[in-house]
Amino acid sequence: MNLDIIVPVLMSVALLWWIGRALSLRAMLVTTAVTLALIVAVIAFQNSGGR
Repeated sequence: MNLDIIVPVLMSVALLWWIGRALSLRAMLVTTAVTLALIVAVIAFQNSGGR
């Protein structure tokens, strides 16, 4: 892995933790799932050679 992937993931986790402090457990889990899905989609798009 290079920094192009690690840095955005770490920033997303930090932001999710900051926002998640005020959320319920269920809302936090949903937010985490959506965030992870977006990260996977971006990585898949980058690996497929998309613009």
